[in-house]
Amino acid sequence: MALRYLIVDDEAPGRANLRLAMVAHPDWVLVAACEGTAAARAVLAGQDVDLVFLDIQMPGESGLVLARELSRLREPPLVVFVSAHSEHAIEAFEVHALDYLLKPLSDARLAQAVERSAAMLRQRQREAYGAALRDYVDAGNAAGAARRFDHVNVRSVGRIERIGIEDVLWVGSAANYVELHLAGRSVLHRITLNRMEALLPPGDFLRVHRGAIVRRDQLARLDSGGDATWRLTLRCGAVVPVSERYLEAVKSAM
Repeated sequence: MALRYLIVDDEAPGRANLRLAMVAHPDWVLVAACEGTAAARAVLAGQDVDLVFLDIQMPGESGLVLARELSRLREPPLVVFVSAHSEHAIEAFEVHALDYLLKPLSDARLAQAVERSAAMLRQRQREAYGAALRDYVDAGNAAGAARRFDHVNVRSVGRIERIGIEDVLWVGSAANYVELHLAGRSVLHRITLNRMEALLPPGDFLRVHRGAIVRRDQLARLDSGGDATWRLTLRCGAVVPVSERYLEAVKSAM
């Protein structure tokens, strides 16, 4: 079955560019291209839509207002946010496992967003997606990722999983990702370790190395390697390095 998408962008060139770029994805059918949220609501009220390309900054009413309304639906359409700028907003999207496109459009980035959306629709992830979208819009605005959370939304291939912060034993750096180490498994999340540290409650977590943050109640044993190196054994059995920069803080916490 063809997948149906809606474009919401106040600028005619933006609507036209996206419509032309989507020609490369014949499984997707354009329902309408709207110049504002009012027209989009009218379309959504009368037709089934799987995906909405939603411009954030539009005169009159922000795309975030429409996103907030959609997030209240039990199984909302997926939303790919479109933005001309704002690095901070991009961080917020990634914290909440949401997808976005930057103007001018990149064909490769569009293909990635479309592929991710199709995979989520195949696995019937609209309800889980709705929860992630609500987390984002309830934060207040695109800068809302600055506040701390009691859970994170993690996107893997075709799925979104909500992981409670209380279940995270320690966090390791993996380039532009972090590894969330849970009891018996680890999960990759697309966010930097520094950004993750800003979201974690400092009373519960401690930075011990440029590549590791641990839960304070996991501290078990601190050992010297004999060559000015230190390693920390956690109650879960993991062993992580401790750098000199954080050594005194670790000792104090223990």
